[in-house]
Amino acid sequence: MGVYDHIWAKTPRVGEAQGLPLVDHLRQTAFWARRVAAAVGVDEEVAAAGALLHDVGKVSPVFQRRLRGTRPEGTIFRHEIASLFFLLLLPEAWRGPVVEMVAAHHKSAKKDVRELGLLDLDDNEKSFEIHSAGFDTWCAEACGIMREVGLIGPEAARTPYSLEQAWAGYELAVAYCRERIRRKEWSLWRGVLMAADGMASALAEGGAADRIDAERIFRVPDLSYYASRRHELYPLSLMDAADARPHTIVTAPTGAGKTDFLLRRCRGRVFYTLPFQASINAMYDRIRHDLEGTGADVRLLHASSMLRNEGGRWEERILQRHPGASVKVMTPHQMAAVAFGVKGYEAMLADLQGCDVILDEIHTYSDTIQAVVLKIAEVLLSVGCRVHVGTATMPRALYDRMLALLGGPERVCEVRLPTEVLDTFDRHRVYKLTNWEAAGSVVREAVERGEKVLAVCNRVARAQELYDRLAEEYGTEVPVMLIHSRFKRGDRAGLEKRLVGELNRLPAGEGCVVVATQVVEVSLDISFDVMVTECAPLDALVQRFGRINRRRTPETRGNFRPVYVVAPPDGVREAAPYDAEVLERSFDLLPDGDLFRERDVQRRLDALYEAIPARAEELGLLAAYRDGRWRIGGLIHQAKSALLEALDIDSAACIVEGDVGRYRTASAAERLAMEIPVSVRTVRYSGLNRLPECGSEPYVVPDRAYSPEAGFLPEFARPEFEDVTNRFL
Repeated sequence: MGVYDHIWAKTPRVGEAQGLPLVDHLRQTAFWARRVAAAVGVDEEVAAAGALLHDVGKVSPVFQRRLRGTRPEGTIFRHEIASLFFLLLLPEAWRGPVVEMVAAHHKSAKKDVRELGLLDLDDNEKSFEIHSAGFDTWCAEACGIMREVGLIGPEAARTPYSLEQAWAGYELAVAYCRERIRRKEWSLWRGVLMAADGMASALAEGGAADRIDAERIFRVPDLSYYASRRHELYPLSLMDAADARPHTIVTAPTGAGKTDFLLRRCRGRVFYTLPFQASINAMYDRIRHDLEGTGADVRLLHASSMLRNEGGRWEERILQRHPGASVKVMTPHQMAAVAFGVKGYEAMLADLQGCDVILDEIHTYSDTIQAVVLKIAEVLLSVGCRVHVGTATMPRALYDRMLALLGGPERVCEVRLPTEVLDTFDRHRVYKLTNWEAAGSVVREAVERGEKVLAVCNRVARAQELYDRLAEEYGTEVPVMLIHSRFKRGDRAGLEKRLVGELNRLPAGEGCVVVATQVVEVSLDISFDVMVTECAPLDALVQRFGRINRRRTPETRGNFRPVYVVAPPDGVREAAPYDAEVLERSFDLLPDGDLFRERDVQRRLDALYEAIPARAEELGLLAAYRDGRWRIGGLIHQAKSALLEALDIDSAACIVEGDVGRYRTASAAERLAMEIPVSVRTVRYSGLNRLPECGSEPYVVPDRAYSPEAGFLPEFARPEFEDVTNRFL
């Protein structure tokens, strides 16, 4: 036991009596702060000083009582405020950066969701009085800890530090923050500390950071593997990627080699974005396999965000913001924090600056995604990123906007395939169906022929209904599987593995039926024989078609497989999540009984999307970064991004009653596997219990609200279906 181990930084983990010693947490945070600082180009000594000071205020008996569950209700105590009392112990030149690191590493300095930011507490003298209670008693231990971790020398630790000095440090910090907020620019120093603190905390909790090799962090990947793969079936592999222009836009069909070409264009660390969870899972597996043995640190961001209820208001946070991966695979939603100023955005910007960012398969059927991607690109350029865009389905209006944003032809390497090459990618015949009843015979005949059938619905509920019908019809005679976004993450990983492995590789003559939602649209490496799909926006359909007859071999070229598109439903509500008019126009633009020609895709898309939708323009105005500058002050983050209200995304987590006991004691990775991502709108007002201060603070749904085969069943996610023995979770 160390001299100061009785002073904790965090509460004990489940099953442990001792909390994490503050000394250990400060050292761990400083360790990571030095590495982050070295990578982003700021002073390592200053970064370490801020890390060693950031939680010193936790020495206060008020905070220590809180960790032990004995703090009186209603007591306001912000440990970062108390940490700032010791600012005068640092060299004067360090104080500004250290204030940026310490003052707002948890709360926004102003306009915090609970109005607990440093500048929200208007009465400075009253705030100081609260936070300095008993200072003469705990100051000595605070100085002893700072000496123990090397922040101050023995002489400073022995010299009494007065209450007057603490007040002077506090006033200095308040004045600095007021001035810093007026400068509307993001704080790199805040990003460094938030990144380091997150990594140290995850390490202590047995989370992601304990798998981060300190020697590999911020290592630029060796991507030479992708330059070695050349084949005439993949025309982009034959093109030279060594263009001196920093940015890229590649337009080519699925299977042309876009992924390899985009990676060949990268010079530094890489952030790779794709629209859906299934697609990023597949890409992560692919890149990790490709770079095995090179020493590259390849990481995957599993979830888009976490919503936490702060005093009755909702705040969006970035998950897994730990920096330094050689390659990080994620979705645009996860990166959107940098444009919308969500909590933790500075840590992500610190990680992103100067890197290569691949925005692959931009989906234009969502006006929100158009706004998000354009805003992301705008922010990335401001921090020196090289941006590489890959798409099979970008209408000219969006293409022109992106091209202009990236600097025009002088700054962008533009790549398109010639018409005669596009013709070699024709592989589908499209047939229009009036309804799902007509699709039934299509599925039955394909199954009888021993073919692999992919049926795609636009909504989870409809996919579940179709799956139930098909599973009842075929029983155990033919494999029938359902996959969508509302499964436990662990179960979904198993379903994806089964889809890409067992079912995708069934020998000829052994058929199956997979029912899915949009999760299969992008970069999922499957090649089925027949598709039946609800009508979706044309660009989404093109992506879906890419899962049929996907493999390019000399034998498959010139062979065409059928895709059947069911006519759009009547009414705006039934068309959701898409625009009813866009569905009607997309259906009209499809051939019927004829070949779907790749050379015509651009023309059809341009006819569908003549301009960037007004809604996308409106959402762009909500971004924190607009017209080349930040619209929010430094040390401030937005409590709720525009994405939360604009999209029904995976923003809350549920677990079933039967998993509660395991969840409480599980590791971070084990908890993640138990969680069911759902829209917060599904459960926010349901009256369901939550697990406070545990993992993602998930809602607890009745066991009946989940099926391993069908996924989340929202009609049973209500208190009346709970097991009465679990009413007091």
